[in-house]
Amino acid sequence: MDAYQKPLYPPECHYGIDLAALAQPNVLFAVVRDEEATAVACGAIVLEDDLGELKRMYVDPSHRGRGIAGLLISFLEAEARAKGCPRFVLETGIYQSAAVSVYARAGYVKCGPFGRYPDDPFSVFMVKPA
Repeated sequence: MDAYQKPLYPPECHYGIDLAALAQPNVLFAVVRDEEATAVACGAIVLEDDLGELKRMYVDPSHRGRGIAGLLISFLEAEARAKGCPRFVLETGIYQSAAVSVYARAGYVKCGPFGRYPDDPFSVFMVKPA
């Protein structure tokens, strides 16, 4: 995932969380595996107060177009709702139009920056209306 994304944007425009953060108690992390138990997708939601931020979403290119991303988003949101999280947001990059389309199909709409994010011209900010 990092190997794919890092060359697309200037270093100051990288807002992902590092792998160590995935073990924090406020992070829900899921991995999708194929029939051979190979990891083919992952995603996380960082829970902060009444907000869940979708992070670390990635589907291996050889498995895209099968609906895995949508199922993973639904799973993570359901787990977050079970922990009392009512609202979801995300930040992705402007060069990831396929990701923006996946998020839109999952009910997310574009919005302005949220939280600690600057108004970055390389970012697309999205929220899932309640």
